[in-house]
Amino acid sequence: MANSMTGFGRAEGPCASGRAAIEVRSVNHRHLQVQCRTPSAFQSLERALRARVRDRVHRGHVTVSLGWVDDGDVEAAPRVDLERARALRAAADELAAGLGLTNDLDLAFYARQADVLLPADRDREVVDEAQVVTILEQALDDLVAMRRKEGDALRDALETSLDLLASELVSIEARAPERLNAERARLRTRVGEIMEGREVSDDRLELEILLLADKLDIAEEVVRLRTHIAAAREALGGEGPVGKRLGFLGQEMLREINTIGSKANDATISRAVIEMKTELEKIREQVENLE
Repeated sequence: MANSMTGFGRAEGPCASGRAAIEVRSVNHRHLQVQCRTPSAFQSLERALRARVRDRVHRGHVTVSLGWVDDGDVEAAPRVDLERARALRAAADELAAGLGLTNDLDLAFYARQADVLLPADRDREVVDEAQVVTILEQALDDLVAMRRKEGDALRDALETSLDLLASELVSIEARAPERLNAERARLRTRVGEIMEGREVSDDRLELEILLLADKLDIAEEVVRLRTHIAAAREALGGEGPVGKRLGFLGQEMLREINTIGSKANDATISRAVIEMKTELEKIREQVENLE
């Protein structure tokens, strides 16, 4: 299955006393690397979050960003320090008793005192791992869907490039016998010129022609290149990550194409080799984006 290594996913949901949001981004990387960016309240969950990502993604640099969602104009409930309030009430009662008065301080007085009503501190919240994992899975669904959609486009482009490689290979295979015939005729002509009309041993000439044919023979390279193209097609239609396998096959294809080019000694085959190298470079660039 051809999946791209680039993608984005986002989800949010209820968490503790508020809502949390998770964004997951992935870019190209030789291996799988997972990075978490979380507030203090979520840091204890990072190992679990990384494990979930590894279950769904096999290659790429993945960044998981997790944070609280602001509820518009509604502020999070402040924290109440009851111990501080009780201490203040006890001190006020003691003062009132000492002065022979009644402690008639109201709630507003205690609420106004320092450290009784405190701003909300989300980092001190106790979060539920199951809630966070549920949000992460939804974000990963979006990420995987985007990577698959981009992967489908890459697969189509790769299949087009493989078709062009196969087409050029057919033309090379068709040209190869003609090239040998042309070389045989050229050799006979050249030997005749050198011998200046003197007789030439047919056996000796045929031996030279056989040696030349063996030197220029590209049958094995053609067979291996066709096998590599078929293997690449099979990988694109299979399951699981294909990027590394296609990268290896691309190297092997380049090896065979270079050998064909070195043996070419023919303008038509040389042009076909150039076209194949150009197309193979496109394949290499596209494969770098595959999982």
